[in-house]
Amino acid sequence: MDPVLITGLIAASLTTFAFLPQSIRAIKTKHTGDLSLTTLIMLETGIVIWIIYGAMISNIPLLAANIVSFIFITITLILKIKYG
Repeated sequence: MDPVLITGLIAASLTTFAFLPQSIRAIKTKHTGDLSLTTLIMLETGIVIWIIYGAMISNIPLLAANIVSFIFITITLILKIKYG
């Protein structure tokens, strides 16, 4: 396997799953008061742009990582809006 692709997959995995503990905690506790709504919206917007960019250049690791990130951030954003 190509070392560049492996490096991309490792980086994508780490940055994608870095937000998972926060999402799980928000789901379990329903507490999102310490999370910044502005930060979540900016992050969500950036991820959408990364998805668009990944699609434009047909980069599978970039697309996969950001689609998963989009799901995690969206769940957390919905919980933030719902529970404040």
